[in-house]
Amino acid sequence: MRTLYLECNMGAAGDMLMSALIELHNTPEDFVERFNHLGIPKVKLIKEKSVKCGIVGTHMKVLVDGVEEISQDVHTHNDIHSHTSLKDIENLIQHLDIDEQVKKDAIGVYTLIAEAESHSHGKTISDIHFHEVGTMDAVADVVGACMLFYEIDPDRIIASPVNVGRGQIKCAHGTLPVPAPATAFILKDVPIYSNEINGELCTPTGAAILKYFADSFEQMPLMMVESIGYGMGNKDFSSANCVRAMLGTTEDSMDEIIELCCNLDDITSENIGYATEMMMKEGALDVYTTPVVMKKNRPGFVLTCMCKKEDKEKLLNLLFKHTTTLGVREYTCKRYGLERNIKQVETSYGIVRVKESKGYGVVNTKIEYEDLVEIAKKNEASLEEVRKKIQREI
Repeated sequence: MRTLYLECNMGAAGDMLMSALIELHNTPEDFVERFNHLGIPKVKLIKEKSVKCGIVGTHMKVLVDGVEEISQDVHTHNDIHSHTSLKDIENLIQHLDIDEQVKKDAIGVYTLIAEAESHSHGKTISDIHFHEVGTMDAVADVVGACMLFYEIDPDRIIASPVNVGRGQIKCAHGTLPVPAPATAFILKDVPIYSNEINGELCTPTGAAILKYFADSFEQMPLMMVESIGYGMGNKDFSSANCVRAMLGTTEDSMDEIIELCCNLDDITSENIGYATEMMMKEGALDVYTTPVVMKKNRPGFVLTCMCKKEDKEKLLNLLFKHTTTLGVREYTCKRYGLERNIKQVETSYGIVRVKESKGYGVVNTKIEYEDLVEIAKKNEASLEEVRKKIQREI
């Protein structure tokens, strides 16, 4: 699986993410040339070398009317920072010469920001007028990042827990805590932290881009790294102020599943079988029983249902409906699995389906059971005879 990992140990801003991603692009100079002909008013993008703590990376400089817009802890209003509504931004993006998916992604990022600003200021989204994030330099950051995600086209995007910084920032509304209210709202349900570095490390724009694109927020998975990009910020700290992007392949497949368990000692085997059938029909990954000895030495079972997070509620309801349990325990588990696919193979018996699973340095194959049964019956042979013959042929 082609995986993009974003390391946000120094937070994230729109320009830092764009800068890190462009180092992974096959033709960065061509990208800059195309970007500068999109039609974003008064904007010019310049790719330049940047060094932080001895590490060489890229800084994407956005010029608006020939002046670089630098995001400061103090957010002020001036002629460039005009008030812009979400509808204005959507209209601008829709008229850019970019792919429809990129337009959808860019509007999606801005919608996250608008929802956060709406919550922070107690206004409807239609009444929100952007300040810092609504200017042309922020539009450039968002559109540029969305274009790069689209063109790099990873199968999965993982971001690290996000360092948001600490302290306070000054803006048009006064002095605010770090992370800023909009940033904190966007990063709900995302693992965040702060360390000894003072200042705003994660901006609303950076937070929204991460929230929109990242499939998960976790530590770096086991992966074969092919290319690395360093996207540098403007400020200097004791640590290198950058987002690091790593593109590579992950052989393993890891996801999180739910285990729903209950103890049963007053139910028949037939009822357990029916409950199992109903849960498997409704999307359970697996259902199984474990024999146990319960209180007063009564024989019983632990019934376990493995399922995806999105299927938990309906399977929980089925457990209560079809068993005699008075309570169900829930466990969240990390599951590592092999990549699986089914291929059709030509044999002397005709087309046979073969299941193939691979990863972690192993490759396993298994002939589809239903096909074995059909062939064995048709040829009046045993399953083992048919299996061995097909194995020799494939």
